[in-house]
Amino acid sequence: MPCCSEREILDTYACIGTPALASSMDTNRLKDLCAGLPGAVAQLHGGPANILVYSVDGKRFAHFKTSQPEQWRFSIKASPERFLELTDVPGIKPARWLARFHWVTIVDVGSVPEDYLRELVHWSYRKALDSLSKKRRAALLSLAF
Repeated sequence: MPCCSEREILDTYACIGTPALASSMDTNRLKDLCAGLPGAVAQLHGGPANILVYSVDGKRFAHFKTSQPEQWRFSIKASPERFLELTDVPGIKPARWLARFHWVTIVDVGSVPEDYLRELVHWSYRKALDSLSKKRRAALLSLAF
């Protein structure tokens, strides 16, 4: 019998090693956040895509553009309601090719408050995790601790 629920594991994991929240997050810290989630894997795709993809068991939850002129633009999946909210914010736009699936692109991650950005990343990660089977999800989360 597991010691805690899946939600408790994720909530605990989200707090481990979290520094005091600053007003904004830089690209390197955001990459560390994405890579540090349980089961997350980073994969660099070269041309023509030129993206650094973060996924959990093959399900994408975030990516960075790695080439100019859009270098370090960050894209994540959002809920349909939040998609509409986010695309009204200056510096956040529908993601090219993925907007129909409610992905948004944040042009400058430093312009978004850190706690809000963390919330968005965790939601996108959770959505990818929830698309896995219960057995696979449990296996990934058990490896985290």
